[in-house]
Amino acid sequence: MKLNILSKRYWYFAFSLLLIIPGLILLAVKGMPLGIDFTGGTMIELQFSPDNRPEREALEELTQDFDIDGSVVLSGDNNAIVRTPFLDDAQIEAYINHVAQTYNETPQQLRYSISSVGPSIGQEVANRAFLAVAGAALGVILYIWFAFRSIPNSFRYGICAIIAMIHDALIVISISVLGQFWGWQFNSLSLTALLTVIGFSVQDKIVVFDRIRENTRLLRKLDFETLVNHSIVQTLERSINTQLMTSEFMLLSMAMLGGTSLRDFSILLLVGLLMGTYSSIFIAAPLLVVWENKEWKNWFKGKKSSSNVQSEA
Repeated sequence: MKLNILSKRYWYFAFSLLLIIPGLILLAVKGMPLGIDFTGGTMIELQFSPDNRPEREALEELTQDFDIDGSVVLSGDNNAIVRTPFLDDAQIEAYINHVAQTYNETPQQLRYSISSVGPSIGQEVANRAFLAVAGAALGVILYIWFAFRSIPNSFRYGICAIIAMIHDALIVISISVLGQFWGWQFNSLSLTALLTVIGFSVQDKIVVFDRIRENTRLLRKLDFETLVNHSIVQTLERSINTQLMTSEFMLLSMAMLGGTSLRDFSILLLVGLLMGTYSSIFIAAPLLVVWENKEWKNWFKGKKSSSNVQSEA
């Protein structure tokens, strides 16, 4: 079976843009729906008795009547999540009592959990998140440049890995922005998912690039595009099996069976890891070929780059 993966590389690039652009447009228009971990505030999770099924509009009116500017998201038939600006202990206790009286719930029947984060802590978390991502990107470039120093243009591997890593991060961010239509917010768990995706993305790309490096020494007679295609085919089975047979099935189960917070985290991680594998095969390696062939010189001349890749899977 002959498999020419690189021949459709511009289709892969276009597909990625179709996934990323809608989220970026929405991000520019409406912004990222940040959770209290970044903005500061209070989150109250309410669990009502089976006889009470709260409606979102009624809870929002109740919250506003209590002079609290908050948002309400329903989770299941009897659960609700109320997000508000930062409330002190007295305000929280008064609000809980107000909800219990309105819905005729006793303290034993109305279960709740509370999470509060001050505005200064939220800003500190956001700053540290940015530094973590920037530090990871710099570390990737330096590591790959050093590890691949024995082959020509080793810095290209680092740059292409960073571009593909940014691609994966933008996919996760786009999903987070689109998730606001379902009441999602970008919180500390979302950040954990994003950083996990970045780490996995880098690792998967190093596996593909390492095979290219080995074949550069072993298959000197092949042109670069054929060599890269052959390397992708060699790592394809490993990448797919690692994803489908382990992490993706586990995350799918968590998304289907977990609670609200765990579900959102699992979906982001599920999509992010899947796109990490996709970008290793269809973004990072093809970018190396585009760079090696200097194909941008033909983008505005109406010429198509030649591809004579013949590989065996």
